[in-house]
Amino acid sequence: MRITNYKLQITKFLCGAALFLLTAHCSLLTAQSDGSQQNQNGRSGTFAITNARIVTVSGAIIESGTIVIKDGKIEAIGANVNVPSGAERIDGKGLSVFPGMIDAGTNMGLVEIGQGAPGSVDLAETGEMNSNAKAITAIHPHSAHINITRVNGITTVMSMPQGGIVSGQSAIINLIGATQSEMAIVPTFGLVVNFPRVSTFAGFGQPQIDFNEAIRRRDLRMEDLKKLFKSADNYAKMQEGYAKDKTLPSPATDLKLEAMVPYIRGEKPVIFTAERERDIRGVVKFVEETKVKGIIYGGQDAWKVADGLKKNNISVIYTNIYNLPVQTDDDYDYLFNAPAKMAAAGIKFCISTGDGGAEVRDLPYHAGLASAYGLSKDDALKSVTLYPAQILGVADKIGSLEAGKIANVVVTDGDILQPRTNIKYLFINGRMMPLTSRHTELFEQFKDRK
Repeated sequence: MRITNYKLQITKFLCGAALFLLTAHCSLLTAQSDGSQQNQNGRSGTFAITNARIVTVSGAIIESGTIVIKDGKIEAIGANVNVPSGAERIDGKGLSVFPGMIDAGTNMGLVEIGQGAPGSVDLAETGEMNSNAKAITAIHPHSAHINITRVNGITTVMSMPQGGIVSGQSAIINLIGATQSEMAIVPTFGLVVNFPRVSTFAGFGQPQIDFNEAIRRRDLRMEDLKKLFKSADNYAKMQEGYAKDKTLPSPATDLKLEAMVPYIRGEKPVIFTAERERDIRGVVKFVEETKVKGIIYGGQDAWKVADGLKKNNISVIYTNIYNLPVQTDDDYDYLFNAPAKMAAAGIKFCISTGDGGAEVRDLPYHAGLASAYGLSKDDALKSVTLYPAQILGVADKIGSLEAGKIANVVVTDGDILQPRTNIKYLFINGRMMPLTSRHTELFEQFKDRK
């Protein structure tokens, strides 16, 4: 009898524990996937922000002006603008209006919890060459990172895959929408290539790789990359030949090579991840040989290769403001003042967090820190608005406040690059967004506790 009761108690305990774990798991899934904040896509309408200081970025500052938002676009902007009848007026006295900021190098929507939750990570495909992989198909529109990011004034990002030598194709998205297609500005923008480099690191707890061996491995990866680009060029020629002459053998479809055609032809850019001077020089040489349209992602030493970058019209997406210097003899501010050096050298660049998602909200502070270390305030603001729009080829749509552009508009009570500045109004695609997130909810929940 005692044994029976004991077994019954154990059974009840195990059932209770299982129910508790199941409930907790469901609650966690609900918290992660309910999208309560991310699904708030704001409200449309006609809005007029009046009496505000308007920082157009592409032109002169309007000290007291009006900006009219209608049908998702900026309809009118200036010091003397007629407010349409029926428009919702927002008194901007004492406030400043900026274009929404752009982070040109993130993994937004591809990773939710980078450590400990593999099911929420979709950054990379298996294998080394994945040119046909598209970030846009894997982006999670209801990621918790999206709302936390946009309520700090970042309205647009480029989301990039990782892994291998050729990671896949990046996507430019607005941080609004219930589906990937609703978010997309450019669904497939650039081909991400992790440019082969010399690395003696073999893994934590492992002995370093011999330097000569590291060079041999780098050279092998370079040969593989060159072969892929050559194969894609041959594939394109065969396809073109068959299109002109149907008597020729029909070439077999190769999705990876097919995906590379617009990149090897220079119709779309190739984004090369490279940091150190020798690797960036390697990218410059590769671009010269292949005639592709190149962009550097990372760019710690980009200012040292100014002539090669400018000669080949290679822009830089700089991602190292929050990083520590790599070399032991580098100055403490080596990475802080790199944007100022690029600006002085005439390199086309923008500033990015290079973050997976959780810290993309800090983008304005990256630019602010660069401004504190030599970059002009004007260039600092442009480095997260107009400059990334130009590098990403979407300056005709976003990046500055001009009539006809998408109404990605941020209204603040101060300098948008300062941490103490508050966002007062936010518009993405012309929709007024609620300024709430999980962070604001937590603040409201705990602010009065003692």
